[in-house]
Amino acid sequence: MTDAMGAYYDRQYNARAMISDHAQIFERWKTRSQQARAQLPCRLDIPYGTSAAEKLDIFPAAGRSEALLVFIHGGYWRSLDKGDFSYLAPAFNRRGVALVLPNYGLCPKVGIEDIVKQNLLAIAWLWHHGARYGVNPGRLYVAGHSAGGHLTAMMLAARWNTYMPELPYNLVKGGLAVSGVYDLEPLVHAPFVNQDLKLDQTLARRLSPVTMPPATTAPLYTAVGGDESDEFKRQNELIARTWRYAFAADIPMPGRNHLTVVEELGNPESALFKGAMGMMNR
Repeated sequence: MTDAMGAYYDRQYNARAMISDHAQIFERWKTRSQQARAQLPCRLDIPYGTSAAEKLDIFPAAGRSEALLVFIHGGYWRSLDKGDFSYLAPAFNRRGVALVLPNYGLCPKVGIEDIVKQNLLAIAWLWHHGARYGVNPGRLYVAGHSAGGHLTAMMLAARWNTYMPELPYNLVKGGLAVSGVYDLEPLVHAPFVNQDLKLDQTLARRLSPVTMPPATTAPLYTAVGGDESDEFKRQNELIARTWRYAFAADIPMPGRNHLTVVEELGNPESALFKGAMGMMNR
């Protein structure tokens, strides 16, 4: 790898470095999320596995749960927390959608392959146990941002009844991936993040959704901020091309950067929220 290549990919993928007010945005998420947890009924830190990281938060729908949306947080598989995204819950709560926020282990303590397996386990746990918490696992959808967009695609590629024979093959009914990374190979050349991810070419290829087909025809919706880097836009176009028969639509998000784009998922007036509701037929 040349120094020039490393500098290029660092520039393209280091979203925080491109957003001067990223610290204020993260603080806004925390404040709004604290308010959501104080105001809404919720069950926090429910174990879905045995490790300390394997916990999830459930925000039931107001009234009958018509759908279940699992939101997988981003942070380059190495930072952030489910609790940073509780602010998404109020908008869905009011529209009959239960929101579940899973945590997972973070790199470099675990690898991306481990994180994929943890999210598989979380969703399988919801199918087995979700009804006791007032959610509808028969109408389960997945959304995610950044690294969570990658994980959303991986959940759509999962062969569920191979993973656990009792699970339906079409367990996940649809996915919304926001600012995702679907070809991990460029991150091998991005020193700022690969120091923690520990990817090589072989592992990056094995964990890239663009190298595998979706498991079903469950629709995939995508979005990327209009103010994001060329590489994030390329990634967004790439998954649409490689997953043609499952790809449903891209949701334009002009004027949004890599962080402000995901905030729109909690805004009932935004195209992103409306796209999520359309995916769930709500």
